[in-house]
Amino acid sequence: MRAARAIAKSETQAAIEAFERLKSRGHPHSPPPLVSDGWGGYDEAMVEVWGKVPEYGGRGRPPTKKRPQSGWRHLQMVKRRENGRVMGAKAKTIYGDEHEVIELLGTSTSYVERTNLTSRHMNGRLARKTLGYSKELEMLVASSIWEDAVYNLGRALKTLRIKSPEEAGRRWRRRSPAMAAGLTDHIWEIEELLITLPLPITNT
Repeated sequence: MRAARAIAKSETQAAIEAFERLKSRGHPHSPPPLVSDGWGGYDEAMVEVWGKVPEYGGRGRPPTKKRPQSGWRHLQMVKRRENGRVMGAKAKTIYGDEHEVIELLGTSTSYVERTNLTSRHMNGRLARKTLGYSKELEMLVASSIWEDAVYNLGRALKTLRIKSPEEAGRRWRRRSPAMAAGLTDHIWEIEELLITLPLPITNT
């Protein structure tokens, strides 16, 4: 399921905004386990969002910079290219014990590569070398929000299907990412997405 997305004028700011959304959606104290590509800004964004300033020990100048916390797990997959082609990838542990992180997360970027491909198919504004690109950031954000809503609520994924009870008359029960996450009990139609008004989140 796509839990957060952010679009900004820089990758660093986009990462910080995405992590802020993750923080408000079930990860208030620490980041979820993360596999990223070779771009080196995610660790800094994690510290910015979830890091804490160490307590002052009473000696010297009080600390002011946030630092990463124990229990974080972040694996970076650095791709090796030759003549523009990807020839392999090397796993680099940023946070956490190397063996534990690799055992938990694996050494593959196939999931994020797959979702990137799906985005380019579903959202024409993200396709490469296209005339359908967004001239305004606001329109790109709007189209991406719609894409995520359709993907999470209105799209049945084969990898998420489960066996149906024998009395149901069919072998498999189709499920969307939102159904697998327990957020809804059915696959939404486009009309339902268009007429449903989400309520604002309150801090009560």
